[in-house]
Amino acid sequence: MKTIGLIGGMSWESTLSYYTLLNEGIKERLGGLHSAKVVLYSVDFAPIAQFQKEGKWEETAQIIKEAAISLERAGVDIILLCTNTMHKILPLVTPFIQTPFLHIAEATAHALNENGAKKSILLGTKFTMQETFYTDILNQHSIEIIIPDKNAIETINRIIFDELCIGKIETASRDSFIEIIHALKRQNDEIDSVILGCTEIGLLLNQESSHLPLFDTTLLHVKEALKYVLSEK
Repeated sequence: MKTIGLIGGMSWESTLSYYTLLNEGIKERLGGLHSAKVVLYSVDFAPIAQFQKEGKWEETAQIIKEAAISLERAGVDIILLCTNTMHKILPLVTPFIQTPFLHIAEATAHALNENGAKKSILLGTKFTMQETFYTDILNQHSIEIIIPDKNAIETINRIIFDELCIGKIETASRDSFIEIIHALKRQNDEIDSVILGCTEIGLLLNQESSHLPLFDTTLLHVKEALKYVLSEK
């Protein structure tokens, strides 16, 4: 079994899901007392969130680069960045390490393609929804992305940072997400799926929340990681 390096803490609430899912996945596949081989580098999210608000992406990249180098020195075989938004800065990190990163958008695109999804709503932070670092990868896999309007984007972003990242699960916020999904579907009947493009959203929504298929990026990222660490290559 290969060793997984996790860069977590963004937020630690979703990083906990990664650790749990990886170990449950190994137990399911190998049985007995098997568990995942994991090295975790957990960052302090507060300065990163502030840098994001200020547009200081090079500063955030420096933090992630230090974490990645530390994991590489620890001997991990693959690195997972346990967040969607911070994949924006991977081009500023990967030139400094040899260990492969498993990109969360690539894992998501593979799952959408396997399930025949063509037109997906993307829910995430405003950075993930409005910028191209994430949607470009999905578009390259022939997936058309629909994002909410400006007001809905602000609502989603607020719920992520002010509630989900600190472990608050509010019924009213779940209802807001569901209404945003339903409104977009009413506007465009060709929409066939929803991407939960923030690792915290899976704490709020599950498949029972929507008539449309939900693709939880945390689950998909972990699934791809498990394939890799159990492969013979």
